[in-house]
Amino acid sequence: KFQTMSLFHKVTMLIFGGLSFVLLLSAVGAAVGERVEYDYYKYHPMPEITNWMTQIAKDHPDVVTIVDYGQTYEKRTISLLKIGLNSEAKKKAIWMDCGIHAREWIAPAFCQYFVKQILQTYKTDPKMEKMMMNMDFYVTPVLNVDGYMYSWQDNTTRLWRKNMSPGPSGCDCNGTDLNRNFNANWGSECSIGVSFDCCSNTFCGSSPISETEAQAVTYFVGSRKEDFLCFLTIHSYSQLLLVPYGHPDFTTPNYNELMEVGLAAADEIKKVHGTHYTVGTPPDVLYAFSGSSSDWARQQGIPFSYTFELRDNGTFGFELPEDQIKPSCEEAYEGALYIITYAHDKTFSGAMNTVATALWTMLLAVGVTTSTTLM
Repeated sequence: KFQTMSLFHKVTMLIFGGLSFVLLLSAVGAAVGERVEYDYYKYHPMPEITNWMTQIAKDHPDVVTIVDYGQTYEKRTISLLKIGLNSEAKKKAIWMDCGIHAREWIAPAFCQYFVKQILQTYKTDPKMEKMMMNMDFYVTPVLNVDGYMYSWQDNTTRLWRKNMSPGPSGCDCNGTDLNRNFNANWGSECSIGVSFDCCSNTFCGSSPISETEAQAVTYFVGSRKEDFLCFLTIHSYSQLLLVPYGHPDFTTPNYNELMEVGLAAADEIKKVHGTHYTVGTPPDVLYAFSGSSSDWARQQGIPFSYTFELRDNGTFGFELPEDQIKPSCEEAYEGALYIITYAHDKTFSGAMNTVATALWTMLLAVGVTTSTTLM
């Protein structure tokens, strides 16, 4: 009896032990599954964003490629997601960068949301599929990687704005405002809205494109500038759509069109949650400044260059609560999509009309020649 009971206990322990092991494996599997489900409505530190980029490329190998195109001062890699369908025809391009200012956490959240949306949409929406066939999207979730990581360090660094490069000789302060460092009206004679004090939040650097992050964008976009239709740079806060130029003494030749498209995009934004975006040049609706990436892009000939200043109007400022990530991204997406769609349709509808006109002219010529011969 003693041996029988011992065997019974052994079998019982084996069964329940095995069941416990199965349950443990199920729990582990569930945890792994949960990690795969990325939360787009919370702020993520840089390592999580990097892992997300890797996962997005793995999940969509036919349309997504990671491109490393620069290094930060602290030798971290600056990467973007190139998104588009394969095409034998030469494609146009859309640029979007987020996180040029470290403390503007809603901006990287928007870039990730934007990527999610276009990847979910193109398989069911013929319009998005067509745009991804005609254009590649180049999306940098975090441009100022060093500064962004520093802003996550603790509460004392949360509102850091600049990159992390050291100041000039004799200066004890670090960091350059990357959105004052581009070669667009940069310099002591024509700069405005910048500071040459290295401790200032708007310190523009020791020279134009002195910073490696600005150099990366300048080279990548500048070396293929004829391909880009849109240059969209995402910031916060103030609920604005800014058109070039930031300097009050200069006006872009297509100012009227930029305003018209921007106002229409603001209408699309308002339809989502009723949020009002103001459209205009920085001197008209914010304040004048030089050396911005948006101004530089317009000077390179990229026709549609806009700066988005996302939520809010100052209640929370740069520390926008996570419960506003979703509505902020939803509305801004519609505004960005309107601009991108307009640029696409203007370019490719115009191209199709040109081809159709040429074909019709040729047919008429053939028809006239045939008619003359028959007579």
